[in-house]
Amino acid sequence: MEMVLEKKHAADWIYRGEGAANLVLTYIGSSPTFVGKVLRIQKASRNGSSIYLSDSEHGYSALTMDECRLWKETKDLVSAPTREIAKQLYVKHVICPLLGPEYVDAGIRVLVTQEFLELVEKNVLCQRPASRVDAAKVNTLCNSALVMSDHSVFPRGNLKGEFCISVEIKPKCGFLPVSRFISEENAVKKSISRFKMHQSLKLHHREISEISEYDPLDMFSGSNDRVHNAMKALFVTPQNNFRVFLNGSLIFGGLGGGADSTSCMIGEAFEDVLKCVIRANDGLRTMNFLHLVTEAVFQSGLLDRLLKVQKLDIFDIEGAIHAYYDIVSQPCMVCRDLGEDKLANMYTYLHSMPLDESLKIVRDYLIAATAKDLSIMICFRSREDGDVKSPYSGVFLESTKQSFDYKASFIDLDMRPLKKMEHYYELDKQIVSFYTQVVNRKHQAEKVVSIDANRTAYSDQSNTMEDVSHAGDPAVVSVDLLCSKCRVKVMKLISTIEGINSIVLDPAKFTVTVIGEADPACIINKVRKFRKSAQIMSVGPAKDEKKDEKKDEKIPSLPKTCQRCDVWYVINDDAYYNRCNIL
Repeated sequence: MEMVLEKKHAADWIYRGEGAANLVLTYIGSSPTFVGKVLRIQKASRNGSSIYLSDSEHGYSALTMDECRLWKETKDLVSAPTREIAKQLYVKHVICPLLGPEYVDAGIRVLVTQEFLELVEKNVLCQRPASRVDAAKVNTLCNSALVMSDHSVFPRGNLKGEFCISVEIKPKCGFLPVSRFISEENAVKKSISRFKMHQSLKLHHREISEISEYDPLDMFSGSNDRVHNAMKALFVTPQNNFRVFLNGSLIFGGLGGGADSTSCMIGEAFEDVLKCVIRANDGLRTMNFLHLVTEAVFQSGLLDRLLKVQKLDIFDIEGAIHAYYDIVSQPCMVCRDLGEDKLANMYTYLHSMPLDESLKIVRDYLIAATAKDLSIMICFRSREDGDVKSPYSGVFLESTKQSFDYKASFIDLDMRPLKKMEHYYELDKQIVSFYTQVVNRKHQAEKVVSIDANRTAYSDQSNTMEDVSHAGDPAVVSVDLLCSKCRVKVMKLISTIEGINSIVLDPAKFTVTVIGEADPACIINKVRKFRKSAQIMSVGPAKDEKKDEKKDEKIPSLPKTCQRCDVWYVINDDAYYNRCNIL
């Protein structure tokens, strides 16, 4: 770490993207030392919480005593003077042997001054996603940063001056757990991928605008067709899991804040950019590019290598959490909340294990956690026909008769702190619990529709009163209300139904309360013509509001784009709440 980055060097580093724990900058200066490199700078949470798990308020602390026991077999890591150095050594000594040294770059650390970090933070502020800015800032108290190869370009640039296009994929967990320590109420984990379940919770928290069709089980299936379907799903809804770079510059996907679905306009722009890459007619280049990525992923064998490391998680978090409490010598909080029968039958075995076995369970779980959240970067450039001297692997795109060099790398290989085990367990509970609620509500709504499927839409009043016990009571429908145009469409649809007395929209809760004699099944069927995901939340008398209960305050927010209606809107628009709508 002889080189020191000072205030005068800040202008040479520009924003590339970020994850939860690190900011990534790319070099645009002329120093041979940094050409073709990126800089990873540690972030610090604004609220002081450990969610980003730098695990040190100032970024200088080494491993805890329990972590030293956990990684005792890797002596260099245990003796690291700071946590940041320990993270680098973790990649070098733990992850690199597992995923392959040809695919992993542990990087080198360089010294940085506080003035450099402060100016970098100021320079990139306007380019960062708002959600990331609100959550964390540059940790200006760190004294070093990590320099790594820029995997979005070939080393030493593209000497022929031609294109260099790369794709970054975050494949997520590619298998279903089979651990016997998964409780009966969480059995859904054995049939639905973690990614698919987590999407429902993210939508509820408004971290995403719609649920992705991507399923990691397709990506890791070993079937060329299913892998291609996974690529198409990632392209349609990239979120933070699919990005494309051209000559090192981001041209598709989010900056790290969770991009929404790909609009028609974005898709057309991307198709146009691909002119220099794919020799195909308009409308065909994107699909051919996705075929190219699929072929490279398939040929490289990266997914098989990655899946093997992910499957080090044998016990699932529901089993590993018990080993964790034994390691930290604390009473098991999970067992405390369980009944005696379950405790005796399932978890006594785990708590009776020797300490070394408990250490291995947790160590393997945390290594698998790194593998489940890393990214794959694949970089392409054209290969001249007959060029057999290239040091890189080659892939042939049959549909366009083009040959490409490609290189693949694993990136974002962060070490997980031991303390994060508790966070993993709590998050797992939230994801499964919420997904189960969503499924149950969906089944309930489908049952209502099924029961009323053969009922005549406009039967006489007496029959309606006999068949529908809640006629005249409010029916609350959950439906995406992404912008003012969405709201008007929903209002118009419902207003065409006979027997509606009033319609009340609540954009903050994504609900519509309908009062009248109309059949709830008729209402939901009508709304689903506009939003297939619409659900009946409740049918019956409204609950009395407690007088002393404080109502939620309206929180102003920045304008967002409704991808479906292509308009700007403000979520809590006072003008909307006070306006009378006559349709």
